[in-house]
Amino acid sequence: MEQTRIGKTDLYVNRIGLGANAVGGHNLFPNLSDEIGKDVVRTALAHGINFIDTAFIYGPERSEELIGEVLKETGRRSGTVIATKAAHKFVDGQTLKDNSPAFLVESVHASLKRLQTDYIDLFYIHFPDESTPKDEAVGALHKLKAEGLIRAIGVSNFSIDQLKEANKDGYVDVLQSEYNLLRRGVEEAILPYTEEQNISFVPYFPLASGLLGGAYTKDSTFQDGRAKNPLFQGEAFLRNLGKVEQVREIAAAKQAEVAHVVLAWYLTRPSIDALIPGAKRPEQVINNLKALEVKLTPEEIGAIDRIFQA
Repeated sequence: MEQTRIGKTDLYVNRIGLGANAVGGHNLFPNLSDEIGKDVVRTALAHGINFIDTAFIYGPERSEELIGEVLKETGRRSGTVIATKAAHKFVDGQTLKDNSPAFLVESVHASLKRLQTDYIDLFYIHFPDESTPKDEAVGALHKLKAEGLIRAIGVSNFSIDQLKEANKDGYVDVLQSEYNLLRRGVEEAILPYTEEQNISFVPYFPLASGLLGGAYTKDSTFQDGRAKNPLFQGEAFLRNLGKVEQVREIAAAKQAEVAHVVLAWYLTRPSIDALIPGAKRPEQVINNLKALEVKLTPEEIGAIDRIFQA
C-alpha cells in the first residue's frame, strides 16, 4: 500500500487510515459495542492500515483503551502509527479546554498508559484554549519529543493565526482540521501555509457526516446533530444532494461508489497527505480502502472541483 511521509518526521503512513472516534466513543455515538470496535481495529490492521487516529475525548478514554488492548493482543504496535489528542478536562461538571504545558505533559502520560505503550507516534493539541500561548504549548510537546515519549507534534482545530503562533519555532508537524468538498475554508490561507511549512494536513469529516457518501435522498431525515447542521437543512440540503448526484455520474462511469470518488479526489490535493475516515463496523473499514483503487483523470479532478465551487 502506498505510503506518505508525515511532515518533516520519519513517520510514514498509508494514505487511508482509520478514524477511531466510533471505537469506544460512547459519548459520541449511541449503542456502540466495545467488541465490534475492537474488531474494527483488528480489521484495519489485517488489511494493511498502519495509521490509527484517536483522542482522549472519544469515550472519554475508552477509545484509547480499546486500541491499546488490540495492539497488545496482535503484537502490531511497532508497525502502527498511533495518533491521539488531548485538550479537554472536566471541572465541576463542565468540559474545559486546557493547553497548559503541565496539562499536556499529564495528558501524554495518561494516554501512554491507556494505549499500553511507551511512546505515542503523533500527539495533537486537540483544541486551542483561550489563554495559553500556543508556542509554549507546542514547546512542552517538543520536550516530550526529545525525551522519546512522542515522535511527532500536531495541532487540531487551530485558526491560521493560532497555527502560525504554534509553529513559531518550526515544531509543528501536522494540522488536523475539518475539510471536505462542502466546507473548503482552509483552502484560503491554511493549506497554502501548511504546504509552505511542510506541515502535513489531515482532514476530518471528509464525507461531511455522510452527506458526501451518496446514501441520502431528499426524503432523508435526521435526529442527531445533523438536524442542526446547515449543510443538511432546507434548500442547502437539496443543493448539496444535487452536487452529489453529479459526482455519482463520475462514480458510475468508474464502477465505484460516490464516497470512493470523493476520498480519491482529496488524495489528488498536494496539501493532503492522509485521510482518516471513520468506521463503526469492520466491513466499512474494508470499503473505505476501495478509494485507493479509484484513479481520477485531470478532467475528472477539475470537474469535481467545479461542481463544489458553484
